[in-house]
Amino acid sequence: MRLPRALLAVAVAGALTAASACSAAQSEPQSQEVVEKPTTASAKPSPVRRPFTISFGGDVHFEGMLRPRLNDPRTALGPIAQVLRKADLSMINLETAITTGGTPAPGKQYTFRAPASAFTALKAAGVDVVSMANNHGMDYMETGLADSLAAIKRSRFPVVGIGKDEAEAYKPYRKVVNGNRVSIIGATQVLDAEFIASWTAGGEKGGLASAKNEDRLLKAVRQARKNSDTVIVHLHWGTEMQKCPNPAQLSLAPKLVKAGADVVVGGHAHILLGAGYLGNAYISYGLGNFVFYNSNPATTGRTGVLTLTINGRKVLKDSWTPATIQGGLPVPMTGSARTQAVADWKALRSCTGLASRP
Repeated sequence: MRLPRALLAVAVAGALTAASACSAAQSEPQSQEVVEKPTTASAKPSPVRRPFTISFGGDVHFEGMLRPRLNDPRTALGPIAQVLRKADLSMINLETAITTGGTPAPGKQYTFRAPASAFTALKAAGVDVVSMANNHGMDYMETGLADSLAAIKRSRFPVVGIGKDEAEAYKPYRKVVNGNRVSIIGATQVLDAEFIASWTAGGEKGGLASAKNEDRLLKAVRQARKNSDTVIVHLHWGTEMQKCPNPAQLSLAPKLVKAGADVVVGGHAHILLGAGYLGNAYISYGLGNFVFYNSNPATTGRTGVLTLTINGRKVLKDSWTPATIQGGLPVPMTGSARTQAVADWKALRSCTGLASRP
C-alpha cells in the first residue's frame, strides 16, 4: 500500500534520526579514549596543571673582567648556575648589545657589548630566557641592533623586549610548564632622553619594547592574558642607587596588574629593592646587579636569586637565595651571613607598599 507523502516523510525522518543516534552511540567510545586517564566511566579527568618554579637574577653583562669568562661558556657564570638550574624556568636581564661591531651610542659614558657566545654561556648556566629591553640593549645603535637580532636568530635563544619591529619587540615568550601556559613580556621604563625615539620599536621600525609607551605595553599584557595561565612582565625600571621604588614604578605596577599581569619583576638601580604582593600579584622592584664588573660589597655587590612557586595565577611562595658579587660573579652565601641577608632582603619591603602575603 502506498503511504501518503506526509506519512512517508515522517517515516523517513524517523529512520534518519534513529540512524544518527546509532552512529553517535557507536562513535562515543572513540571520543572517550582521548580523555586523559579516567578512573571510572563517569569520572572527570584530573587537572594536569601543577605548580612550577621560576628563578630571576638581575642585570648581566660581560664587560671588563667578565669578558674572559666567555672563553669557556660552560662555566662562565660560576657557582650561581647551580641555583638557576634547579628552577623549571630561569630568567635574567641581559644588559648589553650582542655585537662585535657597530658604533657606540654618541655621548654615553658606558656602552656594553658582548659576542654571541654570551647566549651559549647563559644557556649552559640554566638560563631559559632573557630580556634585552634596557638602557644598554642598543648601545651600538642600529648596526648593533641588527647584529643582536641576527645572533638571536642563529642561536635560537629566547629573548624578549627587542625585535625587528614593534610586534616582535612586545611579543611574549611562551612556554608550557607543568601544564601552565606561561607568557613573559619584556620592556624598559629607563631610556636616555636622547635615545627614546631612536631606540623604541614602533610600527615596522625595529628597537626595544618601551614601558614609556604604557598603552602599548598594557595592550600586550591584555593580549597575553587571553590565552595564558600565568603572565609575567619583566621591566627595566627604578632609579640608580635609590633603595625605594620611584613614582614611575609605583604608578605602573598597579596598571600592569589590572591589565592581567600576575608577576612584575625587574631591576636597574644596581642595588636590591623590596618585593612582595600587590593584591594577589607579585611585584619585585629591584633585583640589583648579578653578573656585573662593578660591585661594592655593602651596596652594589649584594645580589641573589628570586624564586617564585606559581600555579596559574597564584604565586604560592617566594624564596630569596642571597649572594655576593666576587670577581664579577654572584657567589651564594652560607651560614649566618645567608640568614642575615635574607632578613635584610625582606626588610626592603618596608618602603614599597607591598605585603608579605597575598
